[in-house]
Amino acid sequence: MDSPSVNLVASTSNPNGPLPVTKQQPKAQPRDSFFKSVQWSADGTTLFTSSFSNRVCTFVLPETLLQPRESPLELTPTSTLALPEPTSAIAPCPYFALEHPATQALLTASTDHPIHLRHAFPPSQSPTPSPSSPATRSPSPQPPSSQPPLATFRLIKHETEAYLPIASLLWPSPGTHFVAGTSNRIALFDVSRPDSLTPDPLLTIPTIPSTRHLSKGGGVGMRGTVSALAAQPVVEQGGSGWGLLAAGTWTRSVGLYDLVRSGECVATWGVAGAAGEMGVGGKGVMQVLWSPCGRYLVVNERDATGLLVYDVRGTHRLLGALEGRDGRTNQRLSCDVFPGSEGVGGFEVWAGTRDGRVVVWEGVGNQEGDVRPSWDWEAHGSAVGAAAMHMSGSVVATCSGAWKVVDEEEDTSSEDDSGSELSTPERTSTKLRVVIQETSLKVWSLGPSNSARSQRESVEDGETGD
Repeated sequence: MDSPSVNLVASTSNPNGPLPVTKQQPKAQPRDSFFKSVQWSADGTTLFTSSFSNRVCTFVLPETLLQPRESPLELTPTSTLALPEPTSAIAPCPYFALEHPATQALLTASTDHPIHLRHAFPPSQSPTPSPSSPATRSPSPQPPSSQPPLATFRLIKHETEAYLPIASLLWPSPGTHFVAGTSNRIALFDVSRPDSLTPDPLLTIPTIPSTRHLSKGGGVGMRGTVSALAAQPVVEQGGSGWGLLAAGTWTRSVGLYDLVRSGECVATWGVAGAAGEMGVGGKGVMQVLWSPCGRYLVVNERDATGLLVYDVRGTHRLLGALEGRDGRTNQRLSCDVFPGSEGVGGFEVWAGTRDGRVVVWEGVGNQEGDVRPSWDWEAHGSAVGAAAMHMSGSVVATCSGAWKVVDEEEDTSSEDDSGSELSTPERTSTKLRVVIQETSLKVWSLGPSNSARSQRESVEDGETGD
């Protein structure tokens, strides 16, 4: 099958948003950090990004995004949230709508802080461009906001009253509740009942029987930090709500939980054996994704060369592995799924690689065993931290960035020896320095394949000649 044409329509290389100017730093340096993640809003109008500078940027895309232009549009963040500490996860509102300010919220989890519910566009930052601004341009940048959150949700260890580290967040539709993953437990919160109304989560599920046992549960359950969460889509009865909750840990375990009905664990299993059997490696689950039909579960591990696919109908049977993806890094490289086309069937998986490419598997679920990528393209100059598909299937957003350690040689020879006939050889010492390889946020449009376009143009030329 021919690959579609991929065209860059918008981009930015500044992950920090507008930074304040200080005496110590006269000019803000946009390259002191890089993009970690990118997500679409529920209505498909807005992008949310997080970076290593403890900032969450919100980009409202113009309606003229896909109109032809000479060069790609330069993206400017509509709002920038300055977080107190590094964030491990963000979760936009599942019913976000640009025309309804009450829906424009997101959850953030920072180190040593409660979970915060924040407005995506604080009162001082307007989500719409001014009337004098051209419609094809993005709104002018606003300074970072440090306003207090709308609400807070605590998840603490009662023995020490210390905040538990939140490693994953999930805010599924219809949006009345959200889920947080931490060390050896999963917590379910009611959005309408923050700390001011109740000090504890609505439901807490330990992933192991006991944390006091020397073996952390005696081998039963799912030990470790819950680093990934995903809600099973419900395709029957209009597709409202969600089914099972899938969770993954850094200790390479996956579990299924029924939070909607019984609030109990359904099944747990390890992925190390399957990864070794398929030869893809891995050092901990960083993402789990349900197929659009809710039948299959994709497991994305760090430092792995492929993705595992499980059939969860009845038993958690390994269906196969999506190979051909260079993910040999401890950095989080997130992927996305999308329904397959009518001619191919199954579903699609879009994933970034360590070397800046985006690979696509089509027809996932149609075959077992090893599955090679259907097509790919070179998107960035460094590791692709995330690939996010738009609901239309014709636009995809990607972000990149990575640290690189370089060697710098310093001359340690004495200047007094430079004039001597018997000068000693120059001595050099190696100094290690961490630099940013490349970082950018890009939005791509997907069109018909080159062969299909050529065939269509030839038909049009023939009709014109007649």
